[in-house]
This record gives sequence, structure tokens and C-alpha cells, in this order.
Amino acid sequence: MVPAAASNQLDPLAIVLIVVLIVMSLGFHEAAHAWTAWKLGDPTGKDLGRITLNPIPHIDLFLTIALPVLCVLTNMPVIGGAKPVPVNVHRLRNPWFDMAVVAFAGPLSNFVLALFFAFLAKLAITTGYYNGAAELALARHRDLLPMVLEYVAASNVLLFLFNLIPIPPLDGSKVAVQSLPDSMREPYLKLGFAGLFLIYALLNFVPQFQQFFWSAEGHLLNVVDAIISLGGRW
Repeated sequence: MVPAAASNQLDPLAIVLIVVLIVMSLGFHEAAHAWTAWKLGDPTGKDLGRITLNPIPHIDLFLTIALPVLCVLTNMPVIGGAKPVPVNVHRLRNPWFDMAVVAFAGPLSNFVLALFFAFLAKLAITTGYYNGAAELALARHRDLLPMVLEYVAASNVLLFLFNLIPIPPLDGSKVAVQSLPDSMREPYLKLGFAGLFLIYALLNFVPQFQQFFWSAEGHLLNVVDAIISLGGRW
């Protein structure tokens, strides 16, 4: 799941490209869950056709479409997500540890995507290849490519960070559940959608959490920039 801040500065073409790439990123996230679960003994996601980069099988009518639209219509911060990949923890070889690995695979895939899109943005800016758009009579969009890539890279950093919040149904809860006594694990994970209200409250009404979250995002963006810069300037 990802909180995506709408921007009035983005033109319609940029918004369309960003939405498409974020939806593809959500699909990549879910495919990472399904592939990791399969390798660790649970083929449920694989059998359902979820190991695919095609975003369509990962689209959830509520999380991917209805919830973001509702947030926009009510002028609320946008949150949304993809259809969760079902994982049968009891089919995993080392159930709770492997569940944590499967859960972490999704956010990790988004950090990798953040590096990928940030690298492409820096490459576009450094080489200036994107300026070819001007030759196609699209001069007003000459900076469109690096802007879109940078926005999607930042969104994937948000995906990484947001999904690691240790509150169900986010992936962080399945990572953190190992530290709980056996008797508390399944009841904790069954909080489900009730956890979304708590997450929303933390992100919008608890200043200390907001400060921590957005500060962490800034630090992670610096890490991404440092990695793709390879310790120097292009």
C-alpha cells in the first residue's frame, strides 16, 4: 500500500504516467511476495497467477481504484494499494520466519525500484536525451521524463517505508509478528482493515509520528541518491 500525495503542479500527462508507473510498482511488489512465498514452499500466489509483472491481476477494485478515488473526492490524503497475495503460512518450510521474509520481499522490491527509477531520472538529466521530446513538438514537456521518474522513485521510497509500519495489514506487521508470543500472532494479524484506521490516524493526527515518518522518508531519499551517485557526481 502507498500514500500518494496529489500535486497541483503536475499536468495531466504527468499524472497519467505517474499513476501507470505506480500501479506497475504495486504489481511488482505483490509479484515479489508471490515469488518469494513460492521459493519458500507456498505456491498459493503462483497458482493464482500472481508471479507476473502484468499489473492487471494485482488490481483490487477497492484498494487500487475506489479508495484512492474516494480520498481525492473527499479532499483527503490519498492511500491505496494492490490486491494482497494470499500466503498460507503453514505451507512455508519455516512458517513464521519465512512469513517475515515473504513480507519483507514486497517493500524491498520497491526500494530496488526506487533505485532503478532514480537512476533513470539521473541518466535522463545527465545525458539530456529526454530533450528529444522538443523535436516532437512537445517542448513544454521537455522536462517531463526526469520529473515523472523522480516522482515515481520517491513514491517507491514511500511504498518501502509505509509498508514496513508494523500495523496489520501492512507487511511490517508480518515482519514484527515473530517477536510476539505464539498465542498472540494470529489474533494480531487478524486486525486487518481495522489497522488501516489506526495507520490513517497516525499519519494525519499524530504530529510526532508524522515528523518521524517524513523525516525517515527524507533520509531514505538521501540514501537512494548516494547509492546511484556512487559516492560522486555524474
